[in-house]
Amino acid sequence: MAAYVRKDQRNLTAAERRRFVAAVLAVKRAGRYDDFVRTHVEHYTADGDRGLRVAHMGPSFLPWHRQYLLEFERELRAVDPAVTVPYWDWTRDRTPAASLWGEDFLGGDGRRGDRRVTTGPFAYGSGNWTVTVGVTDDPFLTRSLGHPADPIALPTRADVDRAMADGVYDTAPWDSTSGGGFRNKLEGWRPGATGTARWACHNRVHRWVGGLMVGGASVNDPVFWLHHAFVDLLWTRWQARHPGARYLPAAPPPPSSAQYRRVVARHEPMPPFDVTPQDVADVRHLYRYEG
Repeated sequence: MAAYVRKDQRNLTAAERRRFVAAVLAVKRAGRYDDFVRTHVEHYTADGDRGLRVAHMGPSFLPWHRQYLLEFERELRAVDPAVTVPYWDWTRDRTPAASLWGEDFLGGDGRRGDRRVTTGPFAYGSGNWTVTVGVTDDPFLTRSLGHPADPIALPTRADVDRAMADGVYDTAPWDSTSGGGFRNKLEGWRPGATGTARWACHNRVHRWVGGLMVGGASVNDPVFWLHHAFVDLLWTRWQARHPGARYLPAAPPPPSSAQYRRVVARHEPMPPFDVTPQDVADVRHLYRYEG
């Protein structure tokens, strides 16, 4: 079976936008979308928490989300085989006026006050998008694009280039304090930084969108998938740029390590998926990026 294509959202036709939205809404109606939200919430473990850190603040951030995207994309394609997850290149489409925030696609910013999104197919008023899983009692999607109360800008191409230049996948202590390694630079934790400088790349985008995109329940905003598709695209570019580099750590940290049983090694499964980082290291037979 030939590899399918993930496109830049700015290059989608009007029909492709409609089909993507329709497939997402169908997965929501079936109850499966909220299952994906629960999965992300359940596996969002921070440095200071106990247990395995598989989705964030650890080496498996990239392969875990790659598999997570694939699982979601399979749900969409079961509804409509022509649909794939598009990506949002936030180094190019940097304002609330960008096409992805259109009323025919993801809808726009949240209104002043409660940050409720009132436009587009995912607005609560449409009757198709009720938030049932998360850290808020409000049933509606929220955004605060650019965080006007404490403004923050989207990452730049230079920010991405700094991460891409690091030829080592990850470094000890394999968490948000790692000073080197591509993974932590792309995930966007900046040890020792203050203010909005604390967040780079991936993390900074979540902060820029605001609302429900901040925190473990960020999947409630469909822009999550377009954001992570671009993060995955950057990983594929990094892999091509550094062909000899592999996922680290190769072996589990020893019992004497503070990271013992807290991070996933190259050939260990990534819960809740029965796949390892090595299993998803090369996905060229499944999909490719265009645009």
